[in-house]
Amino acid sequence: MSVSAALYGLDGETLTPDEKAFFRDSDPWGFILFARNVDTPKQVRRLTGALREAVGREAPVFIDQEGGRVQRLRPPHWRAAPPARIFGALYDREPELALEAVRLNHQLLGAELIALGIDVDFAPCADLSVPGAHDVIGDRAFHTDPEPIAQMSTAALDGLLDQGVLGVIKHLPGHGRAAADSHLELPVVTTDAETLSTRDFAAFKGIEGALMAMTAHVVYAAIDSEHTATQSRDVVDGVIRGAIGFNGLLMTDDLSMQALEGSLKQRGERALAAGCELLMHCNGKMAEMVEVAHAAPTLGGQAAERAATALEARHKPNVFDAEDGVKRLKSLFDQGGVPLTP
Repeated sequence: MSVSAALYGLDGETLTPDEKAFFRDSDPWGFILFARNVDTPKQVRRLTGALREAVGREAPVFIDQEGGRVQRLRPPHWRAAPPARIFGALYDREPELALEAVRLNHQLLGAELIALGIDVDFAPCADLSVPGAHDVIGDRAFHTDPEPIAQMSTAALDGLLDQGVLGVIKHLPGHGRAAADSHLELPVVTTDAETLSTRDFAAFKGIEGALMAMTAHVVYAAIDSEHTATQSRDVVDGVIRGAIGFNGLLMTDDLSMQALEGSLKQRGERALAAGCELLMHCNGKMAEMVEVAHAAPTLGGQAAERAATALEARHKPNVFDAEDGVKRLKSLFDQGGVPLTP
């Protein structure tokens, strides 16, 4: 089976005939949903089924459902999950309660997702919280220190997987220190290599159980002053694969973001040359997806092995009472004396 090394979004709440044809012909490894694709649980279930039908296999369907500001599924149909920073506040008072709360919260997230046919979550955000940095990360980060981030990120992955949902850690090797939003412009981090290694990169190095990860469209001048992490062989080989030791499937952040330059095809080719294994394009614009498709190779070799390892970890959700889970989550925060706010 010749699956393309790509993830694509789509325009609306249903597949158009052109999208069906494009997905059938390009055969992407997976798909990503956004708020524009979401209305009701019934509609989302139909859509995930249609996406898989278009490629004729159980392709992974991704979504960003972190909690806080970044959640595509929202009330009234879905729970308003709290941001990561809340769990960090609990960790500072009661670390064990915090780890239990993170796992439980991600069980709740996973239960909602798997019921819709969504089996991969772009979570947790394992970036360092850095005072004075751009708030594009902000309260999406668990903590200001790497060890608590690694522990809570591991708990998050475990909670998602309990419900049969795979997690994707982001944004390697660390977006938290950036002074700009890579959706809109190129962030350049000038921090010295030693600080990056012992702080930003260390948060990712301590995570256990990560099968997939997303790169950051950020320049780390101390490592490679010319290229973003997504397009830097020095960062991918030396930091992500080397210092951090990540050995799972590595995908780009959205290629249409303004931090990157050149055509979509060029952006994809540069990312692949740097060592990224999967290209992601999110906005659903057909002309752009076609351009990315010209850059995306067949998923093969070690990348295909890593992709297969990730998909083999999917399983039926364990028995879980979500209503009771919500109550237990509140109880954990009450015990720790920290307000639980969405």
